[in-house]
Amino acid sequence: MMEPVHRVNGKEAEPVSGQVVFDLKKSFWNLGMILAAVIFAPITFDLNVLILFLFLTYFSLLVGHSVGMHRMMIHRTFESPPLVEKTLIYIGVLVGMSGPYGIIKIHDLRDWAQRQTQCHDFFSHKRNYFKDLWWQLTSTFSFQNPPQINIEPKYKNDKFYQWLESTWRYHQVGFAILLYLVGGWAWVVWGIFVRVSVSIVGHWSITYFCHNPGPGTWRVKNAVVQASNLRGLGILTYGECWHNNHHAFPESARIGIEPGQSDPAWRFIQLLAFLGLAEKIGKPRSQELRDDLERKE
Repeated sequence: MMEPVHRVNGKEAEPVSGQVVFDLKKSFWNLGMILAAVIFAPITFDLNVLILFLFLTYFSLLVGHSVGMHRMMIHRTFESPPLVEKTLIYIGVLVGMSGPYGIIKIHDLRDWAQRQTQCHDFFSHKRNYFKDLWWQLTSTFSFQNPPQINIEPKYKNDKFYQWLESTWRYHQVGFAILLYLVGGWAWVVWGIFVRVSVSIVGHWSITYFCHNPGPGTWRVKNAVVQASNLRGLGILTYGECWHNNHHAFPESARIGIEPGQSDPAWRFIQLLAFLGLAEKIGKPRSQELRDDLERKE
């Protein structure tokens, strides 16, 4: 099992001091996608575009975001050959949330803040759902004393990932041209605007409910935010709904670790391993290394 990656240096940082600030570029992207979907989806709907939307959304979030960006790139729970790694992360970019560095920063800042003894509502998702969703779609958090994020050289110095980070929005254009050539404007609407909108809103919705009180086996000591498991949503969320397990064992490629916890992303990683395309697969750490955890009563 690989050593965990520690990218955030928060020794001089304050997790609560700061303010939520409006981000024009982020708002234009997210709200623009949603507005286009709301306007054009009803007038282009048919069964074929619905099937296209469902397939592309599920595939890109499962393979690109959950497997490629979250479990491989962020948590380093397995390794793949460079071409496979870059392909998975590229599919993650096509989800439309951010570039690879942006995703790392979004995730690691939130994870660091949640594991402190205090945490701003922006990271703990303690406001009502619509307030929190508005924040996540339109705003960023400006720390008074921010933590330092040090992306490892493997990604930071790679020309391909640098290119993806600087151009991630524009890859929707190339994909849109391909969809238009195959299926016309209806495929563009449902394959780009509706897919990206649902991916963004769906991702933050699961994030919101997973970080509010709910069922779970584990408690992370000294962490102000405790994650929950969302029962019955394993297939829909690619296994990401078992978030209480994930907070306890971020080193594990498998998140649905208890009996009956379906985890499609883990099945895909197993497929990669069977094909010789994944190795050094992380498992939950042994009992003697769990001093930071306690079982809930």
